[in-house]
Amino acid sequence: MKFQCSACGLRVDSLHFKQKGLMNPKLTSICDICRQRGLAAEDYGNPVVKVFAANLLFTYVGTGQEVDEQNFLLGSAKLRKRYEGFLQDFDGNSLVQQQISREEVNRALVACETGVSGFVPDPGLTFAMNLEKMGLKVNFQLNEVDYIDRERIRAKYKYRCQYCGRRGRSVDHKDPVSLSQNNRLDNLILSCQECNRIKSNMPYDLFVKLNDEIPAINQQLVKYENALGPLKEEFQQRRRMLAAKVHLKGVVNDPELNAIRKSNKRLQDAIDSLEADYDALCLAREEHFANGWKLAIASKKTDII
Repeated sequence: MKFQCSACGLRVDSLHFKQKGLMNPKLTSICDICRQRGLAAEDYGNPVVKVFAANLLFTYVGTGQEVDEQNFLLGSAKLRKRYEGFLQDFDGNSLVQQQISREEVNRALVACETGVSGFVPDPGLTFAMNLEKMGLKVNFQLNEVDYIDRERIRAKYKYRCQYCGRRGRSVDHKDPVSLSQNNRLDNLILSCQECNRIKSNMPYDLFVKLNDEIPAINQQLVKYENALGPLKEEFQQRRRMLAAKVHLKGVVNDPELNAIRKSNKRLQDAIDSLEADYDALCLAREEHFANGWKLAIASKKTDII
């Protein structure tokens, strides 16, 4: 959820208003960016935050006065949107958070807001470009596994995905490289392209746990793959045979050729039906991982609840 800061006017995640307390957490009337610039939460009112603090048994730091939008440090709503978009990108990017602290980002944002840096976050630029222009250095290319090591991993696992059992060539980092920055061989495993994409930045232990819950589904996927490969090859051979007969006969419309075409069409329909079932199972499996990952994130969320 989001609160609006009574000082700068930014509407950002509630984590920006939360502080540790001696007994209970504190909720402040202004965001952490404004506190870092030296403003005192005690001088500002924020009735919405105050209500939440009271109901959640948090300490509220601020006055009971209404928010005065005329005195926002960022007076333009359009300008505030630019900062809010950048902060949302940062709050949701674990790779960047591993390399630069929230305090560093806050300092850079204050420099932007006060005109010191001469730059304002631009929604027309990528997140990486905005970071660079703000003087924040982040390495987005942490995967430094060379070709020889990749081939070594593929040979070690005989080109088989170690998660689902299908054929694979994707060298995957068990502990995501964006979090661990670990390119050692003991952190590498082989996966298919689909498992690699689904796992993404998910912790290895969680992915394995979720994967272990669906062994029958993984076995079905292997069977589908083993069936579809030969069937597609058979269909391609039939197409090549048809093309050769057309060439030899020198005609396109012929009873024998039409019979072959009908047979090929029935085979194609059967393959399409089987592939649709396969795709539906892949989608259901992906949703299983997505839901498990969402629940794991929700359980660790640093929001006010």
